[in-house]
Amino acid sequence: MKNETRQEHFNSPSLIGNLLRKLHIDIPLLLGLLMICALSFVILYSAGGQKIAVLIRHGTHMGLALLLMTVLAHINPRQFQNFSLVLFTICVLLLLAVMVMGQIGKGAQRWLDLGFFRFQPSELTKLSAPMMVAWYLSEHALPPKAKHVAIATGFLSLPVLLIAKQPDLGTALLVASSGAAVLFFAGLSWWVMLGGITLLGCLTPLLWHFMREYQRNRVLTFINPEADPMGAGYHIIQSKIAIGSGGINGKGWLGSSQAELDFLPESSTDFIFAVFAEEFGLFGCVGLLLLYLLVISRCFYIAVQAQDTYGRLLAGSLAFTFFVYVFVNIGMVIGVLPVVGVPLPMVSYGGTSMVTLMAGFGILMSIHTHRKLLPV
Repeated sequence: MKNETRQEHFNSPSLIGNLLRKLHIDIPLLLGLLMICALSFVILYSAGGQKIAVLIRHGTHMGLALLLMTVLAHINPRQFQNFSLVLFTICVLLLLAVMVMGQIGKGAQRWLDLGFFRFQPSELTKLSAPMMVAWYLSEHALPPKAKHVAIATGFLSLPVLLIAKQPDLGTALLVASSGAAVLFFAGLSWWVMLGGITLLGCLTPLLWHFMREYQRNRVLTFINPEADPMGAGYHIIQSKIAIGSGGINGKGWLGSSQAELDFLPESSTDFIFAVFAEEFGLFGCVGLLLLYLLVISRCFYIAVQAQDTYGRLLAGSLAFTFFVYVFVNIGMVIGVLPVVGVPLPMVSYGGTSMVTLMAGFGILMSIHTHRKLLPV
């Protein structure tokens, strides 16, 4: 009888909950992430040509990413604050190294070959840039003064320009948005923000001059993809066909003709949402968006509950960056945004992006689960 009682206690959900709390894992956020990850295997099997090897590699990436998330969640957020400047400096030096000795692939120079694996420093910069801006602004009174905004913008501009030079416009925009989110949550005046947006609008002709030919083609294709249906506009046209053919209920799992017949390029990475929409229809898309909304809402809740300025600014920025990931990918797939090469978070095939995202969620969990250890 005693052994049965002990066994029931061992198997009780409370024991699992206690273990997750000791690991500093936020249970609601973890559940939302796991549901999206589970769905990714379903759709990736179809979009990836029904190859088990693709799922195995995807599972390996996911396992490593979840392990990293758990490790980072266990670290006290004070340590992230203390090492923000060091990490940012390392990222800038790595980005400079990419310009000198980075590997070139598909016309872009983005990778460092460390011998046993290739590393993309711009991915790490997605975390270090908002950490740096949050660290700097948390050292001063909020809302920030004009000189503090200017200095923080200078910090942010350096990696953004280096990443854009690679060229990797999509990642540069994500890094810029993450830093801008910190400024927004720090209480930056709406007039200043509107002034910055107006200035960027005025600089559009100058930006157009410095854009590369393929980047200009992406903008022109966004305006009128039918102008080059077999060239620059092919991706977005096939994506729209896939989404439209899915209708309300979809064609069913493994029923994507666009992916099966190879009409849709990058079906397992950037355009995987089009495959999902074709197979699961409008109802499936709404369900996926609700899962993303669950995760984003929990992230913003963690930001609100943070006990110090650094935690609030960083958590808010990470939550906003995840929202931008989802918004930009789905926006470009359905044709309301230009194609910038941003994957659908936690669903698209790819290890680097998965690890970076899970690292961000680990930091969020750390901020939330250590809040009682921080001075109020």
